[in-house]
Amino acid sequence: MKKLKYLCLAAGLVAAGFTLPLSIAAQTQGPIKIGVLHSLSGTMAISETTLKDTVLMLIEEQNRKGGLLGRKLQAVVVDPASDWPLFDEKARELLEKDKVAVVFGAWTSVSRKSVLPVFEKNNGLLFYPVQYEGEESSKNVIYTGAAPNQQAIPAVDYLMNDLAVKRWVLEGTDYVYPRTTNKILEAYLKSKGVAAADISINYTPFGHSDWQTRVAAIKRFGSAGKKTAVVSTINGDANVPFYKELGNQKMSAEDIPVVAFSVGEEELSGLDAKPLVGHLAAWNYFQSISTPANKEFISKWKTYIKKPNRTTNDPMEAHYIGFNLWAQAVTKAKSIEVEKVLAALPGLETPNLTGGIARMLPNHHITKPVYIGEVRADGQFNVVWKTPGTVPGDAWSNFLPVSQDTEADWVKLKCGNYNTKTKVCSGQNYK
Repeated sequence: MKKLKYLCLAAGLVAAGFTLPLSIAAQTQGPIKIGVLHSLSGTMAISETTLKDTVLMLIEEQNRKGGLLGRKLQAVVVDPASDWPLFDEKARELLEKDKVAVVFGAWTSVSRKSVLPVFEKNNGLLFYPVQYEGEESSKNVIYTGAAPNQQAIPAVDYLMNDLAVKRWVLEGTDYVYPRTTNKILEAYLKSKGVAAADISINYTPFGHSDWQTRVAAIKRFGSAGKKTAVVSTINGDANVPFYKELGNQKMSAEDIPVVAFSVGEEELSGLDAKPLVGHLAAWNYFQSISTPANKEFISKWKTYIKKPNRTTNDPMEAHYIGFNLWAQAVTKAKSIEVEKVLAALPGLETPNLTGGIARMLPNHHITKPVYIGEVRADGQFNVVWKTPGTVPGDAWSNFLPVSQDTEADWVKLKCGNYNTKTKVCSGQNYK
């Protein structure tokens, strides 16, 4: 009864034009709902389940600090089950039914493309934590994973300059991220004088399991007397049989190194990594990087998850960065309204886990360091190369003619697809 009287009094004060103290307003508004949109089943569960757990840990930690704006945070978890149309349905559910303030989620680009129209139609806010192909900047998406210039291009530069690679296998899963990334890489390699005959491009379906023939073909391609490397955009659980087959056919890193963009500590945790020692991955974070912030994060993760063998990885750090940027923006805006949060985000900075600073850019990407890691026998990585500082994420590649004159800037231009020659904004990527 007292609570009912209290709520009626609060409602009356608001109606009369009085501003409620934060504590009173918080109790009448309830918790801030946060959507978690990650596959917990299907081919992508191997990678995405950990990201769901990461968001839940960050929410729990924020609630111990008192929440935000005097309100507790409440996770709303859905499982799109590695089914791309189901991502659309679950995103609608989060925004239209659950009325979440923000969503952290998606992994593959096809899942992100599936939900983009939903977020733009409903003016929702998505923090996307995984490396992707670029060629996009939506008002309603914050891209905390790597753009191609923060992962793919530096990895190729390392192979070319440090390992003297002359022949290239671009091996990917058959969907938008590998195909667009490989278009960028093919154009980049040719701009560096690599002949078309020295570039082999191949795609396999999600969940592909029979790698015997394909690995044999890669070995044949690499037997032409030129140093050969594989640039892998294979995604999801297809990586497990792929790496097992590399071991079976004794395709060592000394002979033909593989650099992966979608294989990290989580994916290697289910493999015997000994035959894979020396193969490479390009990321913006590795668990093995020793900094006070990373040690603290790993300790908190192991305490939270209660499984000492569970690893950390790059997309987890991207969620850590994204969550902290969102919390900062909410505090700065004194609101969870999407428009106010979006206005507060550009220019905000937050520490990453590797000793640097992540800064929110006007194109809705962030600054990130780039690391190349070698697989160790224990499934961790030794860092063998890194950028001197952080690299600003570039939404549009300079190596594709279609996007050379395109710029994204949601602060001054208010546009994610602005043609610098015609001075025309194409508006949102999706209608």
